[in-house]
Amino acid sequence: MSFSPGLCGAWPGAATRFVALRLLPDEDLRAGIEAAFAAAPEPEGFVAAAAGSLGRARLRLAGCDGAAEVAGPLEIVALSGTPSPDGPHLHLAVAGADGAVTGGHLLAGCAVRTTAELVLGFGAGIAFARVPEAQTGRRELVIRPDDRAR
Repeated sequence: MSFSPGLCGAWPGAATRFVALRLLPDEDLRAGIEAAFAAAPEPEGFVAAAAGSLGRARLRLAGCDGAAEVAGPLEIVALSGTPSPDGPHLHLAVAGADGAVTGGHLLAGCAVRTTAELVLGFGAGIAFARVPEAQTGRRELVIRPDDRAR
């Protein structure tokens, strides 16, 4: 299978650095992830694992442009995505006390309730950028070899 330039990239597993991070009550989940990647020598990567709880969630639901507010308490049941210097693309699924699950794009304003335990993967040798794409009307991921001096 062949991919257009910018749509596929690889780096050796040995070039991935993993960091475990715990966020405290009232810290913002998205801001914590963004801060971790902004402070790292490798500003690209992925969310490898997440567990914890939120007091509330703010999500952009599929096909919508505005924010949906989800009242807590909530458990984080899934979190994935690709942070980059141009901003993250993160998806979050949360479950309420009744077990109902809601998911969408993670927005600022998701306050940690008791804890958020994250494992983040930082990739050396790869560069992520988000550029406007005519087909979707959004800034989408472009993947390139990393030529930045570190």
